[in-house]
Amino acid sequence: MEDYLKELDLWLAQEDLDVFVRLELQELKERYQADPGDETVRAEISDRFYRFMEFGTAGMRGVMGAGPNRINVHTIRKISQGYADHLNEEYAKDGHVPRVAIAYDNRHNSDAFALEAARVFAANGIEAYIFGRLSATPLLSYAARVLGTDGGVVCTASHNNKTYNGYKIYDSHGCQCMPEEAAKVAAKIDLVDLWTGVKICESSPLLRMIDPQMEEDYVARVLEESRTPGALADISVVYTPLHGTGNVPVRSLLAQAGIGKLTVVPEQEKPDPEFTTCPEPNPEKRAALELGLKLCEKLAAEGDPPDLLIGTDPDADRLGVAVRHGGQYVQLSGNQVGFLIFDYILTCHARDGSMPERPVFITTIVSTPLTGEMAKKHGVETRKVLTGFKNIGDQMNALEADGEVGRYVFGFEESCGYLSGTYARDKDAQNAALLLLEAAGVLKAAGKTLLDRAEELYAEYGYFIDGLDEFVRPGESGMHEIQAIMAKLREPAALTAFSAVVTVSADYRSGTRTAYKLGGRAETSAIEGVPSSDVVEFDLADGCKILARPSGTEPKCKIYYTGVGPTEDAARKAIDRMKEEVARLVG
Repeated sequence: MEDYLKELDLWLAQEDLDVFVRLELQELKERYQADPGDETVRAEISDRFYRFMEFGTAGMRGVMGAGPNRINVHTIRKISQGYADHLNEEYAKDGHVPRVAIAYDNRHNSDAFALEAARVFAANGIEAYIFGRLSATPLLSYAARVLGTDGGVVCTASHNNKTYNGYKIYDSHGCQCMPEEAAKVAAKIDLVDLWTGVKICESSPLLRMIDPQMEEDYVARVLEESRTPGALADISVVYTPLHGTGNVPVRSLLAQAGIGKLTVVPEQEKPDPEFTTCPEPNPEKRAALELGLKLCEKLAAEGDPPDLLIGTDPDADRLGVAVRHGGQYVQLSGNQVGFLIFDYILTCHARDGSMPERPVFITTIVSTPLTGEMAKKHGVETRKVLTGFKNIGDQMNALEADGEVGRYVFGFEESCGYLSGTYARDKDAQNAALLLLEAAGVLKAAGKTLLDRAEELYAEYGYFIDGLDEFVRPGESGMHEIQAIMAKLREPAALTAFSAVVTVSADYRSGTRTAYKLGGRAETSAIEGVPSSDVVEFDLADGCKILARPSGTEPKCKIYYTGVGPTEDAARKAIDRMKEEVARLVG
């Protein structure tokens, strides 16, 4: 504790300390001095000062507040300086002036953090292009590619609650930085002294505003992904931007696509950093869509039932969906939306004879295996990557580098992230909304709903139902608890913890996959083409699957389940069984 208190005093001793940071730390110190034995205060000081906030492969995300393990103007400056040093080392050659694009969402301080980053970049001789208003994350990816920047930054915490913010970094392709480059940036950040090592300017000719036309061009480009023009004409939709950045681009896109009727949830239309009506603005969660569902039911009671509800998260890269079916509004899982969009794309290619040669579909190891079966039937290569859309983007970059970007047909991850076009390298809720609503329009014309089509696909390929457990463990002690959960899953006892026999286990940290044969034989092989990652996976004899990993953005361990069965009920019972068995194993 003494070391943490010394660090606290060091922060308070800084003359240029941000006024809000100073007030927060002074109040914390006074609480400690009033009762040095207060475990709550001691734990808070420890959590704020035991480390500098971890910079991972997607940048940094955490709680806003004072201290090195919090998001504040000083940690933002240090990270920006490290990133600037990296950009200059890699790109400031032969007279080239490095360039970076910057965007921000509706969260508290996002605009201020974006401006701080821009000021640091400009002070380091880097052209900093910044949007003049809050912008969707996929727009940043698009803009980076159009402007030809060497990097990019989005100040956002995606779907986290209001206490969070973050700093995503992008590479010269408009893709979130892959581990190798992120490690180089992290090493540069480590070398920056928080108080004496940061360059910052008040103004500079290197500070540039991005032309507002960029957003209109982006919407026009997304519209090019349309497969059936006019398919939205008979569709009625309720939309919620969940107080975030999607309101303008989604409404503009759907209006240009000829949507029949679009009703926006009024309480969630405007930007609100407090997320007053949805404390967890995650469109994967039913609670975030509750107001939209109530509006759908109200309109239905008035005799004008919407066909769908769609919702975008605060930075508008994820899409949540509920469908009217049998008089009720049923929320789709991220996997269901993914395989329905993929089915629509495959159907359109077959209809139009437009399937590219040697087509490629990219998905993640935690996403539904159903799409792999669909791809196989249609002669599409499936590439599986680690969790995180950056890994999908990296595969797109590899195709582009080989002059084969036209082979890409679709990419998705189960956490509501989708992309059909090559104009960006990040998931795009606008793109997903367009294609899913077109699919709904085509089905409606045939007297069907998206859920009718999902049932047809299950009947053809089998019921692949997904489930999820999230073990939330905040703070320093929580980090150790998550490590303990992962350790238990790696113990030999895990192989006999399930009622269905483990046929294959995989440890992505060691890069090994082991197949278990009759007679107790085990054959171990290397996991090819996938970087080391803290992930454990079990394939069971009944076709079910369990996969566990710590979240890269929140203090939780996520455990994914795939239940497989001849009926939906059988598949869901398999998930319930696996959840109970995992709970016993990890305690």
